[in-house]
Amino acid sequence: MDIMSYVVEQALVLVPVLYLIGMLLKATPNLPNWLIPYILGALGIIGAILLLGVSVQSVIQGILAAGASVYVNQAIKQAKEKEA
Repeated sequence: MDIMSYVVEQALVLVPVLYLIGMLLKATPNLPNWLIPYILGALGIIGAILLLGVSVQSVIQGILAAGASVYVNQAIKQAKEKEA
């Protein structure tokens, strides 16, 4: 199952943006790691609403974009661990 196939084209820009924000949050001292996906989820929803307008579809797209960015992060992390 490819999560990216469910993200609409207009919301695809959110995935790399949220990924970069996640990397910045990860480097923030005193911010627990478990909080980062929730922050990215909220930012994804806000970003999707700004891009697509206020609707249930926007909320869903924001959640999917945040999920995709966390998925990309984990895929990169797993690939690096496998190489080591």
